[in-house]
Amino acid sequence: MKANSVLAGVFLTASLFLTPFAAAQESEALMPEQSAAKAMQLIQQAIDALGGAKYLNVRTVTCTGKLSVFRHQGDLSGYEKFVDYTVPPYKDRTENIPKRNQIEVFDKDKGWVLDRGGVSDAAETDLARFEEDVQKDIDNILRNRIHERGMIIRYGGKDVVDLKEADWVELVDSENRTIRIAFARSSHLPIRKVVETRDPKSEMKSEEIEYYSLFMPIDGIETPYQITRERNGLKVYQVFFDKCEYNAGVPDSLFTKESLQQRWSEVGKKPKNGKDKPEKDDKDNKFRN
Repeated sequence: MKANSVLAGVFLTASLFLTPFAAAQESEALMPEQSAAKAMQLIQQAIDALGGAKYLNVRTVTCTGKLSVFRHQGDLSGYEKFVDYTVPPYKDRTENIPKRNQIEVFDKDKGWVLDRGGVSDAAETDLARFEEDVQKDIDNILRNRIHERGMIIRYGGKDVVDLKEADWVELVDSENRTIRIAFARSSHLPIRKVVETRDPKSEMKSEEIEYYSLFMPIDGIETPYQITRERNGLKVYQVFFDKCEYNAGVPDSLFTKESLQQRWSEVGKKPKNGKDKPEKDDKDNKFRN
């Protein structure tokens, strides 16, 4: 499932009715130990529904699809076809297709970009955004983060989410992110994730929502072929996957600066003024929001 990380941080809305969490939720009076046990039971049911051991042991993910990007006002700015390679949770490479002349690569706390100006280091803001996306990625949460020291996990109650009966699980990590995941009662699959963060300086709260739909079994792993992200009430992107493959032998060499320099030697053009490369446009990257 690609939420991290890939459109690195990498989506048509799966929901017609956005029921506020606190309004429709049916809470239950449980002791903390009971609440944590019920939450972990729901998480284990979700892991089993997603593919169990196959889901937990994913080594690489390769997906192609179409990305719909939205402007700051929430209106659609266009579509991009892409291929994305991931070694969860920290390596990600996204390329536009068919030209493959716009590429983003992230490897934990490092990153590089290939565009019409050549190859350059990723901006600090993009690196920070990627690292944040890794922490919020639903696959990383279910595979790894639920076992983190200091992670608080509790049951969030019953609800109707995206026209489905669901149960909420709430997690609070050591950096005070509040992560809520709605699991459909019928399938046990995740259908919505809500992440609340607060800026340590301004104290302003931010809310990010992802919707997961059109699940398909790929190599025994249930995969959402449509993912939508909203931030503070505005759509950020929608992804429609055409094809996904697991454990297809993605080499580590793809996630290096040298791989982009090699690609630049194939697609780059020398400017007439003799400079090594032209000035880069100062604009947001299309593949990370």
